[in-house]
Amino acid sequence: MNRSIPVDDRTGHRTVPETHRRAERLATNRYGNRPTMKDVAARAGVGLKTVSRVVNGEPGVTTETERRVQEAIDALGFRRNDSARVLRKGSTASIGLVLEDLADPFYGPLSRAVEEVARAHGALLINGSSAEDPQREQELVLALCARRVDGLVVIPAGDDHRYLEPELQAGVATVFVDRPAGHIDADVVVSDNYGGARDGVAHLIAHGHRRIGFIGDMPRIHTAAERLRGYRAALEDAGITVEDSWMSLGVTDPERVRRATEEMLAGPSPVTAVFAGNNRVTVTVIRVLAEHRRPVALVGFDDIELADLLQPGVTVVAQDAAALGRTAAERLFRQLDGTLLAPERIELPTRLITRGSGELPPTD
Repeated sequence: MNRSIPVDDRTGHRTVPETHRRAERLATNRYGNRPTMKDVAARAGVGLKTVSRVVNGEPGVTTETERRVQEAIDALGFRRNDSARVLRKGSTASIGLVLEDLADPFYGPLSRAVEEVARAHGALLINGSSAEDPQREQELVLALCARRVDGLVVIPAGDDHRYLEPELQAGVATVFVDRPAGHIDADVVVSDNYGGARDGVAHLIAHGHRRIGFIGDMPRIHTAAERLRGYRAALEDAGITVEDSWMSLGVTDPERVRRATEEMLAGPSPVTAVFAGNNRVTVTVIRVLAEHRRPVALVGFDDIELADLLQPGVTVVAQDAAALGRTAAERLFRQLDGTLLAPERIELPTRLITRGSGELPPTD
């Protein structure tokens, strides 16, 4: 039975209902929704092994044959089935990156550096956030392992990583970054948190400060504990007795940090300087100090965006997040290449950047 195609009387153009268009697409695509290597071989007029060689970049194919196969691939929209490749070769050419918080600016350059190293090795990067939750970290790590990633770069939220032992024994390369693993031997790349904090507080002491507050992250976090240790060491080196009221550790949400800062600035003997334990703390402290009636010196651990444009500019102890990520990723691929033996701890230096806020003298 012939069915007429409707014609638009105003334009003279044929109009085809969407149901007709869908039927036409299905009719013209005799290969289905996902073309196979057999389909490519049939279109190019070559054997299946030849297509496999072209797809996988293997030698043994003439330039003309490779051109025909590639034209067939392009025409059909063929994509290699990496799941089948995993079954054959036992590797996925992918690595996982577990961060603390994808929204934290510190992790942007770190993640980018890991991705660049992975790309240079022909690997895909899959990342996710633990949200500083040890249970979520474990679930995410094991989910990546279940998807057969070849290796992991982990910024740990927890302090017990024995759950990873079966994966390590199975050959999953793993490097921890920013913080060490707990209860297992594994490669780790960290900044000199202790030395950086010690240098930052010593800088405040050199400018005449004797009452210096420390506001940091939760004490169970390795970086927070190391920075607190550096803070205490600098004061003790200068013969200054540390007061409990000068120290506040906890979650880094603005409300908690604001309250801690205001308490340190109040009372008969307020602090004259603040050492902020990370970038999120620094931002909130800057807001509080902007509302304060007298100048208070500030040094922050981690650089922050626009720190040089504020008045005064913010003095910081800067760590190289990109170098952390790059070093960890390069270490990971050396594991995968089989060129590493025993796990190592690699510590990268920090750098004190003076911009003005850390050079303010005490006002009393």
